[in-house]
Amino acid sequence: MTPWRAIAIGTPLVVLICAIVSYAEQVIAYIQIGFLQFPPAVIGVFFFLVVANKALRRLGHGIGLTRQELMLIYCMLLIGSMVSSRGMIGLLLPALIAVNYYATDANAWRELYFHNIRRELVPFDPNGPGNQDVARLFYEKVESASEIPWGAWVTPILSWSVLVVFVFFAFLCLAAIVRRQWVENEKLSFPLTQLPLEFVAEDAGRSFFRSPVMWMGFALPVLVFGLNGLHEYVPTVPLIPLTHNVHAWMRTKPWSGVYYTPMFISFAATGFFFLLPTQVLFSLWVFFILTRVQDIIATSLGFRIAGMPLYPTRLYIGYQVAGAYFALLAYFLYSGLPHFRRVLRGALSRRAARGEDRDELLPYPVAVWGLVASFGLTLVWCVWAGVSLWVAVFEFGIYLFVVVTVMARSVAEAGMLMTETSFRPVNVYEMFGQKAALGARNVTLLSLLDAVFTRDLRGLTMTGVLDGAKIADGAGFRRRSLLVVLPLAAGVAFITAAAIQLYLPYMHGANLMYGYTYRSNPLLGFRDFAAAAEGVRPPYNWIAPAFFGVGVVVTVVMATLRALYWWWPLHPLGYALSASWSLIVFWFPILVAWAIKAPLLQYSGVRGYRRFRPLFLGMVFGEFSMAVFWTGVSWLTKVRAPTFPWP
Repeated sequence: MTPWRAIAIGTPLVVLICAIVSYAEQVIAYIQIGFLQFPPAVIGVFFFLVVANKALRRLGHGIGLTRQELMLIYCMLLIGSMVSSRGMIGLLLPALIAVNYYATDANAWRELYFHNIRRELVPFDPNGPGNQDVARLFYEKVESASEIPWGAWVTPILSWSVLVVFVFFAFLCLAAIVRRQWVENEKLSFPLTQLPLEFVAEDAGRSFFRSPVMWMGFALPVLVFGLNGLHEYVPTVPLIPLTHNVHAWMRTKPWSGVYYTPMFISFAATGFFFLLPTQVLFSLWVFFILTRVQDIIATSLGFRIAGMPLYPTRLYIGYQVAGAYFALLAYFLYSGLPHFRRVLRGALSRRAARGEDRDELLPYPVAVWGLVASFGLTLVWCVWAGVSLWVAVFEFGIYLFVVVTVMARSVAEAGMLMTETSFRPVNVYEMFGQKAALGARNVTLLSLLDAVFTRDLRGLTMTGVLDGAKIADGAGFRRRSLLVVLPLAAGVAFITAAAIQLYLPYMHGANLMYGYTYRSNPLLGFRDFAAAAEGVRPPYNWIAPAFFGVGVVVTVVMATLRALYWWWPLHPLGYALSASWSLIVFWFPILVAWAIKAPLLQYSGVRGYRRFRPLFLGMVFGEFSMAVFWTGVSWLTKVRAPTFPWP
């Protein structure tokens, strides 16, 4: 199958997705519609495409798109949405300009950082003062579009795009290497692929869109978000609160020692998590609760322990998570050792592959040596930018081979709608070294790299690549078709979103736009590294290596028990995700999904699960449809949209 019709239709739709996501997330700001691993904007646009295609096919045979073409377009939209949001542009552009606008005499960032930044990496002059015109107008807006300094951004965007290409190709290679192990050998469920496949199933007219149970699930979030949206126009319409703060019920010690614990009510999240195995669901919410139990114990014992730098958890929990990540990587490699040996033999000898990689995303030699090359070129770029070679190896080695791999697994197996971790590579370094020892140039550039790549991983495009490879099985197209459509979608989205997300802040003023994107994330690294840039060396903290070791041991024990005993109820992935922002947001929907599914399976079996599955898919469809609907209404009326429970 040649994907040219899919490309012809998918490319302008990617441009549309970029416009929707950019405006909704950065200007409206109350609807983060593109940064999830299953973006609501994509489902909204894809649904209208499917409906239009059904109408066209009724006009005559061969007019409409095939199921394969529809799903290729979906994969393009998925990658396009991620790239235009936190997956790249949404974090990249503010990171390159914020440090100049917020540099003052009080924080001395000009003296600490500017001289360490190459001119090609940023739109401002590192030899100049803070608050230069290119930055000031970005945050305070221009009088007319003709004043936008497009030329100042061309070189830095091109410079960073080179690194983005290397990293994206590394994702393609990693996906090609692990796909068979995760999809065919371990048979992971890939929950985020199920709803779009339902949209285009051959019998979808009978089993999904004509299912009364599905429309019942659809109606529930439509009613709630319909009322909440109307409340913004007519205040007498009741507002149904979907966010609660658990801390309001725990005001005395030791309960008050519990870290930030909101309770978000999300129909879409509950619907997705209903698709997961009950063992995974149980592990996710239990380990989240156990992090709060640790807080209570620490408070009872009188410990005063700092938080994990730049993450919403305690230091001792953040390092447990770091240890769990490394142990999980070892577990994944060990459990897939026969497969990875075949991949390596295939990379060293085409004869050894014996055609096993014929329908893989990439041939094994290309995947393995391409991964080596892309990692090497990433290091070359970092050294050119000014990062020491060993620091670049440490930063991107942990990012690509530990964090990204575990995050991709969390989506494939645990259906995580967000990819968030609880540590950065530099936190691992701090177990045996001082940040000040890295030197001012390294910490300056790590501040930029952390803001763009390693701190906030939501919208991670590797999960979109893996989901696309899984969708190929259900839709019936060759996986290598993705090698055409995914890079094309990523490139179109990168260019389109960059243009839009330069235009919007210069015209609206970033100070009046989404605060996290423009005033929080791009500055966090510079604030965290400021003391190190000045040469300050705090006392050694034994908590970091001690609890890193705890994380390793606990994960190894759980993985071993899970391999030995089928009845073992705890999944080590739940432990690794326990302190992440993902679970802070979704722990309650996970608990609700488990509380419904566990007794349903016990008393009704698989038949009961299949009967209610359309209800929960309808909840996903309904909530995401309302997000797209209120985005459009807010754009037309300039009235605030209702808040959706996935911040």
